[in-house]
Amino acid sequence: MPKKREISPALNASADEYVSLLAPPLQGLISRIRAQKESDSRTRPSTSLIDKSVMLTPGKRAALLDKVAELVDENVGGRSDMCLQFAGLLNLGLRHLGFNSFAVTGTATYLSAKSKRIHTWKHAWVRVGRELIDGNTDSIVENPVVPGGVSAAPYWGPIQDIPAQRLHEQDGFQVDDDPDVRGVWWPDLKDWLEKDFTGID
Repeated sequence: MPKKREISPALNASADEYVSLLAPPLQGLISRIRAQKESDSRTRPSTSLIDKSVMLTPGKRAALLDKVAELVDENVGGRSDMCLQFAGLLNLGLRHLGFNSFAVTGTATYLSAKSKRIHTWKHAWVRVGRELIDGNTDSIVENPVVPGGVSAAPYWGPIQDIPAQRLHEQDGFQVDDDPDVRGVWWPDLKDWLEKDFTGID
């Protein structure tokens, strides 16, 4: 079985070289992520998706999010710090399917069950008309800068119904093109959309 593709976050270092420069706790995290990739046991957005959308079909929405997640997860450290790339790739896919979508950035504030602020950071998501897609949040628990207790299910549906977090879009700012998104993952996603997506219910 061929080794799964890994993308290094560093332009001038391979994935292994990049990992060798990290602190031992981060190396341990990446070892666990690599083991999950090899055993095909990585989390997928569809398993916890809050789906209130009227776009496409439930099966197509779940499959598209999972495919985007699978590709972006090729980053050697997983996708917990890859919301920009996730949103950018999902946006390319939706536009290819004919939707007038936009990948945007802003801040995400994660709230407790009692609406207390737990964590705020820069984030990216996709807008399509009155709907919002925040599809990468299931991976947030793997990010070492995120405090314990923060979790948020992926969401696809009306903007006003997004639960347990507040998103504040940065006016007029859209996600810049990322070289891995355009050059590595988009060709694979486009090929999948054209060959396999139409057969999904």
